[in-house]
Amino acid sequence: MAEARNSAALASQPAEARRVRKSKSAFRTISEVAESLDVPQHVLRFWETKFSQVRPMKRGGGRRYYRPEDIDLLRSIRNLLYDEGYTIKGVQKLLRDGGVRSVRDSAETPVAAAAPKGPVPVAEPGLSATQAREVRGLLDDLTALRDRLRSLAH
Repeated sequence: MAEARNSAALASQPAEARRVRKSKSAFRTISEVAESLDVPQHVLRFWETKFSQVRPMKRGGGRRYYRPEDIDLLRSIRNLLYDEGYTIKGVQKLLRDGGVRSVRDSAETPVAAAAPKGPVPVAEPGLSATQAREVRGLLDDLTALRDRLRSLAH
């Protein structure tokens, strides 16, 4: 009888209260990671195809289990894409040029703090946030191309 009362009490609590607290070093499922990063699960799966550094463990049936390092990297990628306005190509370039550490460092350093001192270029009036991101992505691509050409010239 007491057991039935306990299970009824548990069922009446919100899901967050019923969830068992995991240690910081515990592996997380895709649903737990998606919830903590506030992105849909399919976005995490898509990022796995775009960022080879994101490699969750896969168990029977294809279940994904993310290590704490994977979650830290995903959090940094999310911040760069959603908050800092980077494109996927821009984050890929960061990972290619500087590795995982550079992505984490870039995500922790706000763009305003990392911006060079001096006159700030004025944005074109009427440029939407989406257009600004597209322009920034094109600029990233052009910068990468310039750097590539320079490396071939030397």
